[in-house]
Amino acid sequence: MRVTRRAIACTLAAFTALAAAADAAERGFIRKGMKEGEVVLRIGPPDHETFIRNTRGEPEEKAWTYFPAPRDAQTLTIITLKAGVVQGVERKISRP
Repeated sequence: MRVTRRAIACTLAAFTALAAAADAAERGFIRKGMKEGEVVLRIGPPDHETFIRNTRGEPEEKAWTYFPAPRDAQTLTIITLKAGVVQGVERKISRP
């Protein structure tokens, strides 16, 4: 029973790593007007999230940052969202 659970966990971890690598290649296709859920579905959750405005009764504004990844090397991607909709996408070259 324990061996089966470990095997399943290892398999899921491997598929998750492959999916993350594939998602990084999709970062260049994120566009203004896309919904927050579609962004997460295509490229996964952000590496860092910053709230720009989070006031009760007003639309939430935040910025998602995706760090360089093997399939999107040297590119930092910053997505600005307002009320769950992409307002802007910045892609910056990031060299060590």
